[in-house]
Amino acid sequence: MNYFIRLIVLIVLFQGQLFAQQFQASVVKRNITPNESKYLLGYGERKSSGVLDSLYHKVVILEAGETRFFLVSTDVCVISPSEYDRVAQMVESKLGIDPGNFWWTATHTHSAPEIGPPGLPEAFMGERYKHDTDTAYANFAVNELISAIEEGIASLVPAKLGVGWGHSMANINRRARDIDDVAFLGMNPDGPVDRRIGILKIMRKSDEGLMTLIANYPIHGTVMGGGNLQISGDAPGIVANYVEEKLGAPLLFINGAAGNLAPIYSVYPDARSGRLNQFRRMLGDKILTAQEKIRYYEEEVTLKVGELIFETPLKEGLVWPTDLAKYIRHLGNGPSLVQVPVRFLNINEEIGIWGSPLELFCEIANEVRDASPFPYTFFYGYTNGWLGYMVTDEELNYGGYEPSVSPFRQNAGKDFRDAVNAYLHGELKSK
Repeated sequence: MNYFIRLIVLIVLFQGQLFAQQFQASVVKRNITPNESKYLLGYGERKSSGVLDSLYHKVVILEAGETRFFLVSTDVCVISPSEYDRVAQMVESKLGIDPGNFWWTATHTHSAPEIGPPGLPEAFMGERYKHDTDTAYANFAVNELISAIEEGIASLVPAKLGVGWGHSMANINRRARDIDDVAFLGMNPDGPVDRRIGILKIMRKSDEGLMTLIANYPIHGTVMGGGNLQISGDAPGIVANYVEEKLGAPLLFINGAAGNLAPIYSVYPDARSGRLNQFRRMLGDKILTAQEKIRYYEEEVTLKVGELIFETPLKEGLVWPTDLAKYIRHLGNGPSLVQVPVRFLNINEEIGIWGSPLELFCEIANEVRDASPFPYTFFYGYTNGWLGYMVTDEELNYGGYEPSVSPFRQNAGKDFRDAVNAYLHGELKSK
């Protein structure tokens, strides 16, 4: 073989080996359960009287080449975008992490303490926020998060990545309607739903042991209602605990487009009457089955991130919170525009993940997935804050709770869907 040809072949093989080794991952789990009574976020203002099950930060770090991606799942209801921004700035200044690569999601349990200022919920439900912000608990939770990220960076190891789908009947459309066609919170078995589970499975390369699962499924954390005063991860937390007991590795539960989707048992006064443990079978076992079916794992991984700022007119008469000034653009003569950030992650050209600080109606996410150029398209809801419900035009006509706590006008849902589709097919596909 010609010397120069042989040299080129060796270089290509060597680079391929380097590339295969470049994918690394780590996972860290931290308990953030308070040891004293706290105000719970979700439903009316109320304080906890005990602990049913623990709350956690779970952090997964993915590294491929020069790109590091940080995904956090926290057992809380929602986080204000201003709190996400504060923490993202801390993470950037202390650890050099680009905020675009740092996603902080909430599982959306309604039985967890508040973290940070109320943000937009105060504009709709000010009666719930007469008390002072609990800065002590917020600082504790944030410090634990930063410490967990530091631990994760120090513990990266070569890994492999698998992806798959599962299915669970644990949720139901909650936009009930009587003959007057006015929507109310209840059950609508004929309404739109999304029952797919999107699974990412990360294995150690050295011994092929399981490092972590990331399970994406849309369901409100409302098995227990406002009468419950015990701290709990609700359905997402119970399911995660069960799967972890079975597999011996952390599960990141990432909620999806749950804006109009409730657990099939919802708003009961306590865990027993709400059959909370049954979600271990209805959803936990389905996650276990889905991850077992993943047979192929990638050792060579590419990570590509992107961001879209979607602008849409603010609902008339809504007073925008001052701490969210970054998320509003005032025009001279027209309506003010809400600026909704949408983050994107493309993995190996076949996985397209997008996240936004919204309670999105499932129809919108379903339509995006159906039109997506990526065979595995997952929506991560409650990501990097909360900017209210994004509903469909059809459901706006029926009124009810969700449109009343939405800052958006008619056509926002359709325009949002189109903007996301365009980005998936354009910028993200071509990156």
